[in-house]
Amino acid sequence: MSELINKIDETLSVIRKVTGKEYPVGIILGTGLGGLVKEIEIEHQINYGDLPHFSLSTVESHQGKLIFGKIEDKEVVAMQGRFHYYEGYSMKQITYPVRVMKFLGVKTLLVSNACGGMNPLYRRGDIMLMADHINLLGDNPLIGKNEDELGPRFPDMSEPYNEELIKIAEEVALENKVKLQKGVYVAVPGPNLETKAEYRFLRSIGADVVGMSTIPENIVANHMGIKVLGISIVTDECFPDSLQPVDIQEIIKTAMKAEPKMTLIMKEVIKRI
Repeated sequence: MSELINKIDETLSVIRKVTGKEYPVGIILGTGLGGLVKEIEIEHQINYGDLPHFSLSTVESHQGKLIFGKIEDKEVVAMQGRFHYYEGYSMKQITYPVRVMKFLGVKTLLVSNACGGMNPLYRRGDIMLMADHINLLGDNPLIGKNEDELGPRFPDMSEPYNEELIKIAEEVALENKVKLQKGVYVAVPGPNLETKAEYRFLRSIGADVVGMSTIPENIVANHMGIKVLGISIVTDECFPDSLQPVDIQEIIKTAMKAEPKMTLIMKEVIKRI
């Protein structure tokens, strides 16, 4: 048995003392987006610090809890707070919770993030469904010996974000008169925001928004056959010719203001899965 499988077993042994249920839906909540937890009928919660091999989130607005409960009568497990490459964690540490989720029964993963909008048609507060991504993090969580019992050496990424889930989210948005964008997310290491030249470059290679997360978790989920829906909230407008300084408090404030729309979409998608 590999070292990774042993670690997962050790984490699961702690979780299984708290809950023996299967959780078909997993959720990862991004910057300023922890409010969806209020929609969960919480049955159990475990601090990351109490879980073997879990890292600790060091980012403002990331709570650091694994939450178990129900949304719309569906069993869900939610990460309230994620880990980022810029915090100094390895790709394997960042994605470890997704590995654990798979063994808890997760078949569908909903991921949210805050991002900067580069598409000139996007505005602060918009919600974007992730249709595709570009990995510019300079690393990949699958580098190293492949864990054959978890997934293939060369996983296909022709549909990183599940088309069926995207379609459901679009139907929900239409029914509830929520404006939705759909586009390409690019991830960079951070933690600094980008220069004007970098925004021009990222836009020129086909990205609509830029962030510092999500792609590692997506790659590992696809490696294990988990379907993914990604939702981004545009927290600032990154137009090079009119670029204004931003601070993290404004980003969090914008994310929280747009969060009810994202929460509505996530709840309804979970209900219809």
